[in-house]
Amino acid sequence: MSLEPSLVLSVLVGSFNAALYVFIRGSAGGRLPALVIAAILGAWAGDAIMGRLGLDLLTIGDYHLLGASLLAWAGIGLVSVVATLGPTRTGLRP
Repeated sequence: MSLEPSLVLSVLVGSFNAALYVFIRGSAGGRLPALVIAAILGAWAGDAIMGRLGLDLLTIGDYHLLGASLLAWAGIGLVSVVATLGPTRTGLRP
């Protein structure tokens, strides 16, 4: 069994960008798993989209690092916006 290199690199790029987001923000609250998953899927999609468009800006071999990072941050932003606009647990008792 072998894994596609873009998937492995997407996991690394997505995890790094999510860790950078948490480092900049200070905490992620309870949404860290969603942030990491969104960043990984965004990085994977970013690589695929840049590959289909043929834009070879900042690549590592055949992996499009710029597109992967941009869409990883878009996924992180989407999770942050949904978490901010979504319902809160202020009225719940433990």
